[in-house]
This record gives sequence, structure tokens and C-alpha cells, in this order.
Amino acid sequence: MSTNRTRPTGRRDQRRPEAVPPQRTRTPRRVRPHHWFAERLLAVLSGQRPVHWMLGHTIGEAYDQLAELAPRTPLRARGARPVIRMCHGAQPAPGVVEACASIAAGEQVRAMAFRLEQGTDLRWRCAAVELGDEHLRPSPAR
Repeated sequence: MSTNRTRPTGRRDQRRPEAVPPQRTRTPRRVRPHHWFAERLLAVLSGQRPVHWMLGHTIGEAYDQLAELAPRTPLRARGARPVIRMCHGAQPAPGVVEACASIAAGEQVRAMAFRLEQGTDLRWRCAAVELGDEHLRPSPAR
């Protein structure tokens, strides 16, 4: 049997294909709810997404408070796009996650804290958010 017949048409070198190294199988890591919410909250607070993007992901007054905070947050400043540097969560009770994240924008670093609550439908929703000194509080009565 000629080596010409074992090579693909047009191939001129005499090397044989090597064995393919075994591929590492990586199981996809499940994204934790506080990481997912940190990214979403940052997108809204930095002006990359509109506030109504969080409409189905908030409970109580959190949506109205988020709508009040988003336009005035320093994360909307021009310059470097803010990114989440780290995010940690703790579960003080079943169905509750309290999380903190550090957000970097260029040389500035800000802190964000938020609370998630799991509904009877098992979906997580944001119940409160704080950004540095900016707390999501109801507006004073006028």
C-alpha cells in the first residue's frame, strides 16, 4: 500500500498525524445568584441598562428606590467602565442572601451591598441595595 493513498489529496509532507491529546472536561460552574445580581445592578447603576431592566427582579420598594438612585450615582461618570472586582455572599437565613461587591472604575473603587430574597417560586429578587454612601431609602415626604 502506497503512502500516497493514506495522505489527504494535495498533502506533500511525510509526517503522520499525531494522537490528539485527551481533552479536559470542565463542568460549567453554576452562577450564584449574588454574582448574577451584582452584574445586573452594576449595569443599571452605571447607566449601561435602563432601570426597568430590573422590574421583575426586585421586590417591595427596591425598584422605586433603584430608580431614584440610578440617575445620580457616581458610577455614571465618564471615563473607565466600571467592573466588579469581587463579590461575596452570606446566607443569614434560608431564602436570604446578603452580598457585598467592590466595583472598580479606573483608579476608583466603590462598595455595593445588596440583599436578595427567594420567593415561593424559587426565584431570587433584590430587596435592598446600598452603594457606598448612597443608600436606597424612600424619598422624604414633600
